[in-house]
Amino acid sequence: MKQPIRVLIVLGSSGLGGAENMVINYYLAMDRKKVQCDFLFHVKAKGSRDQLIRSCGGKVFYVPTIKPKNYFKYKRSLKEFFKKNRYHIVHSHINAYGYWALKEARKNNASVRIAHSHTSIEPFFKKIFLKNIQWSSTFKELIQDLLKHLLRKQATHYFACGHKAGKWLFGEKNSNKVTIIQNAIDSSLFIYDSEQSKEVKKKFPLGKKVIGHVGNFTEAKNHRFLVHVFRKMLNENPNLVLALVGEGNLQNEIEDEVLKLEMEDKVFFLGLRGDVNQLLIGFDLFLFPSLYEGLPVSLIEAQASGLKILASENITKEVAITDLIEFLNLNHGEEVWAKTALDSLEYQRRNMSNEIKTAGYDILENAKMLQKFYIDNYMTYVRN
Repeated sequence: MKQPIRVLIVLGSSGLGGAENMVINYYLAMDRKKVQCDFLFHVKAKGSRDQLIRSCGGKVFYVPTIKPKNYFKYKRSLKEFFKKNRYHIVHSHINAYGYWALKEARKNNASVRIAHSHTSIEPFFKKIFLKNIQWSSTFKELIQDLLKHLLRKQATHYFACGHKAGKWLFGEKNSNKVTIIQNAIDSSLFIYDSEQSKEVKKKFPLGKKVIGHVGNFTEAKNHRFLVHVFRKMLNENPNLVLALVGEGNLQNEIEDEVLKLEMEDKVFFLGLRGDVNQLLIGFDLFLFPSLYEGLPVSLIEAQASGLKILASENITKEVAITDLIEFLNLNHGEEVWAKTALDSLEYQRRNMSNEIKTAGYDILENAKMLQKFYIDNYMTYVRN
């Protein structure tokens, strides 16, 4: 091949979210003389990767955000985009919302159309009786539940970050058709170092244990429960602080809750960060009480840094690639979570990079496999 194969990557945001980081990691780890990726984004976010992508030879495009009021504008924008820009391989990372992009790609002769699942959403009927339910988020999830049946007909290939995420988007009967693409990382960036940890801890009041969480402020991440658990931990041990990494539409609500619980001097809102690997090295415990997930890359990163994790049982057990994760049922309540978290604070940190590689989460090896998939399928198209 004189020119690299060009693959279109469809993503929600150009920022620093979990799925976005994983996709960019794969892109950077591939041989861009053989496979070059262009990116179709829906939201220009803080920490945008536009400049990085262009510096690596990729192209960046934007279409309107997927919202009911934008529906016709969005469809028209996709139609115009795929008429002007022809791709043989289109890889969507926006779960069921990828239906519209893959449909237009099919109309414009994209021979390989990949739907990639990055989450696993609880059924609507299981959520309607939850306290503090966010109806706007739940409505979006209901739309995805309806769209996923349509999406399956537009995709030629089914990818997922884990088996649970695959079953959610593609259905139980299609399980054998799903290719698992690991949420792989560069484990060398997360190796624990005690001196580095001391430097990170200078960001917080000295002498405090740092409880950490990485995740945008959405209903799924369950931040309200998290801060209430932390309040109960403080009642037993005042030498703690809570560091929250991320942004989102529920952040103001959680900030108000922190004020109500009189913890404003104990909780740090760190925003979107490009130094998560450094922060994890400085944390002492990772709390992750999500209502639902796919296979969160943040938990792979936390394990790579040798960090102990207390996570919700709602998260797929596939993420437990080391012995550092303990799963706990959310129904046990804040008291049990707080006690379990406090009991987990004393342990010896260690270098986990070999365990991460052995478990198959090394980015270089996984990027080679994805690159081979793109090339093999493109060559099949050319031969036919």
